[in-house]
Amino acid sequence: MHRLWLIFAQTVTVALAIIFTVSTLKPEWLPRGGQVVALQEASRGGDRGNLGTHSGDSYRNAARAALPSVVHIYTTQQVRQQRHPLFDDPIFRHFFGERQDGPSRRNSGLGSGVIVSQNGYILTNFHVIEAADDIQVSLNDGKTYKARIVGSDPESDLAVLHIKAEKLPTITFGQMDSLQVGDVVLAIGNPFGVGQTVTMGIVSALGRSHLGINTFENFIQTDAAINPGNSGGALVDAQGNLVGINTAIYSRTGGNHGIGFAIPVSSARSIMEQIIESGSVTRGWIGVEAQEITPELAESFGLPDTDGALIAGVVRSSPADKAGIRPGDVLLSVEGKPVTDPQVMLDLIADLKPEARASFRLRRDRSILELAVRIGKRPPLRAEE
Repeated sequence: MHRLWLIFAQTVTVALAIIFTVSTLKPEWLPRGGQVVALQEASRGGDRGNLGTHSGDSYRNAARAALPSVVHIYTTQQVRQQRHPLFDDPIFRHFFGERQDGPSRRNSGLGSGVIVSQNGYILTNFHVIEAADDIQVSLNDGKTYKARIVGSDPESDLAVLHIKAEKLPTITFGQMDSLQVGDVVLAIGNPFGVGQTVTMGIVSALGRSHLGINTFENFIQTDAAINPGNSGGALVDAQGNLVGINTAIYSRTGGNHGIGFAIPVSSARSIMEQIIESGSVTRGWIGVEAQEITPELAESFGLPDTDGALIAGVVRSSPADKAGIRPGDVLLSVEGKPVTDPQVMLDLIADLKPEARASFRLRRDRSILELAVRIGKRPPLRAEE
């Protein structure tokens, strides 16, 4: 009996020794339970393998490159209280004396802008600084400067400001030709005045027009969050290069619904350069009013299709009037470029140089006409009273 107990004890001791050795040197040989999914932890130092096309799945480099060149814009407008008509009544003045005008009040607004030159030029939206009496620009480092308006273009909703500062961080302009639907973009601005904010999305569409936002429209559509206060800020690509100026959102509540619009950098740069050089933007004009050709209109006018723009009105003594264009004509092409609707017509004519002669192809009744038109200068947009 004693011998059997000794054998048992030795066996247990050897078994425990084997288990201890295996658990120490080869723990994977032992059965384990409780872990259903194998987790892969990121290694220290920020390396996340191939989860993204940049430094891991982060766009920190793009944000770091663009953030210093995006500014906050604060505006104030002096509004004088309207004088009550009763104060001008002679009987009222006889009994109560002269009454002064009501006290003035100040309306405040906010937006964003992009530094485009080291010596203080800033690109923003026209509606951000419209009717402002005082404009203050706050940089990323906290410094604030008083800004003056160099010029503006209400029809594209762009404006250029200038501050007295040197060696400012400037944005790098991207190439619009390389931007495609599906590309990642970052929107940078000051939404609701909370401070500089970066949001991420993709390019949802290109060349958006017929939205009724501006006279000239060719928007980038993005689902990157754009909210009030983002206007005039930067839309940048995954490398931090400027591809658009954030301008508007489609919203029924005033908040972001994932449909935002930005002016392409190609258009913004051209307009900005004209404003800096001359203080305004020059566009071609011939003095016509056009409307879209619907199937009903095409049938009514006996047109073979709905291509072109129907001339609904001609300004007297305008370039179009002098060239012989009449109401009821259908404009088919400008300088050989097809006109598909009134917006395309407007864009094609605006691109022409004033005083230049351009070839216009029209349909009148059942005939095709070729007219040479001397282009005029588009008059400035009248401010609404």
